Amino acid sequence: MAEHEDDIEADAETGTETKFDPEKFEEKYVYYFEELETAYSNAYQQLHGRVDSEVLRAIDRQVLSESEPIYEGNGEFSVELPDDPKSRVGAIGADEEQFEAVLSEFTDRIEGELRRLFGFDAAA
Repeated sequence: MAEHEDDIEADAETGTETKFDPEKFEEKYVYYFEELETAYSNAYQQLHGRVDSEVLRAIDRQVLSESEPIYEGNGEFSVELPDDPKSRVGAIGADEEQFEAVLSEFTDRIEGELRRLFGFDAAA
């Protein structure tokens, strides 16, 4: 664990960057767990109060809890979703279009937060 702490240049909570190593991202839950939690939490907070809270909460708990952040290379990240995300949330007060819009914006914001936290996109 001390090796991981040495790689952290600054605390993720302060919005500053963490030194990124693509090879260590293969074991992201060992080396970058706090940064991943921060990215997901920040994305949630950015949408809270702007989109339907029932839809947001369902996506967070039932879909994104089973998602996988992926480093694509060249400073780009993606979020791999579980199969059939809409069926995972059950009956919520949103049609397919609203659900997909919130899910898309949520994952876009997570990807942006990952770029920002790892120093690839200071404007995210």
